[in-house]
Amino acid sequence: MPEQVHEHRHFIPAMGQQRLTGLYDLFGRLAGVSAMHRYLVDRAGIPADADVLEIGCGTGNLALLVKRRQSAATVVGLDPDHLALTNARRKSERHRLDVRFDHGYADELPYPDRSQDRVLSSLMFHHLEEDGKARALSEALRVLRPGGELHLLDFTGGSGSRSRRLPERIRDNADDRIPERLRAAGFVDVTRTGTVSARWRLGSCTTFSGRRPA
Repeated sequence: MPEQVHEHRHFIPAMGQQRLTGLYDLFGRLAGVSAMHRYLVDRAGIPADADVLEIGCGTGNLALLVKRRQSAATVVGLDPDHLALTNARRKSERHRLDVRFDHGYADELPYPDRSQDRVLSSLMFHHLEEDGKARALSEALRVLRPGGELHLLDFTGGSGSRSRRLPERIRDNADDRIPERLRAAGFVDVTRTGTVSARWRLGSCTTFSGRRPA
């Protein structure tokens, strides 16, 4: 079982405000998030018996997709939002998928060193403050086994005037900032693995990967 984590910390819910969390799955369908999740999992190359952790799992859609793809994998989702976790656990029970959903924070992972083969992050990274991004990546590196991989999907903006209209948290992912942060955290073989279009003028979403040195 994970260690106890702090219960009362500020975080940005998936929809920006916790009262909107119940609308997240509807928003996700309209924004094409399911296709983004499939794109990320395709690139993650998850082994059949892997230990997989999703940080910032929200209502659990990506973690559940991983379990559908690799039924022998051990899949855990982590999120600070109790309401989102409640929805995720209901889905897991309804679809009879054995995925554990834990309460916690990406920058303070309650898991042992070298316990995961893959760490996944989808549309969460832009929610973190500058220091939180560095700590979250360091924590992801810590819990990965040697040779294990982080696969990250997030908004990376666009170009020109459209990019300037995007929120600062998204513009902060532009250019090479995410790869630079991955390398600074200690990841090697850092790669921009692909780009998918987001709907509703949210710009581009890009997938990145990095590996813990063997």
